[in-house]
Amino acid sequence: MAVLLLVCLLFFTGFTFSAAGNCEVCVDFLSRLYGSLTSAHRELTPPLVEEELIQACTVAQGKEARLCYYLGASSDAATRVTASVSRPLASHVPVEKICQRLSSTDMQICELRYEPQVKDLSSDGLKRLKVLELRNILASWGEECRGCLEKHEFVTLIQEKGPLHAHSTEL
Repeated sequence: MAVLLLVCLLFFTGFTFSAAGNCEVCVDFLSRLYGSLTSAHRELTPPLVEEELIQACTVAQGKEARLCYYLGASSDAATRVTASVSRPLASHVPVEKICQRLSSTDMQICELRYEPQVKDLSSDGLKRLKVLELRNILASWGEECRGCLEKHEFVTLIQEKGPLHAHSTEL
């Protein structure tokens, strides 16, 4: 009985690990990059893919900018492993496989997750959030509420800046 319980435990632990290792940011970012590359170019070469990756990383923000740092495609990165992305992407290797290979060398790549998006930007929806959550929303947009002391000031600024920071799906 104990052996059966141990087998079940290992099975479910492995299942949750593989489900958690879906590399959300990596897969999404590289999928959009691959889509833009294949629509703009007939043939993909590793130097072309690397150049486009670096260009996409110059405008990346938030978790995608952190991914670019891990890949070495940002200007402040300590190491450069862009070839680990550009060669397989030029050979049309599935993005999920590329991210899985990258995670074997650096687990931080697959630990990146997007922040949950605030769907209700109404005054009532925002008033239910804590001030720290409101600050985090502004920080994820690259905004800061200077001189804000009360919650309603944060809510007002988020409602003003919200339409400007609707996420686009293109690189």
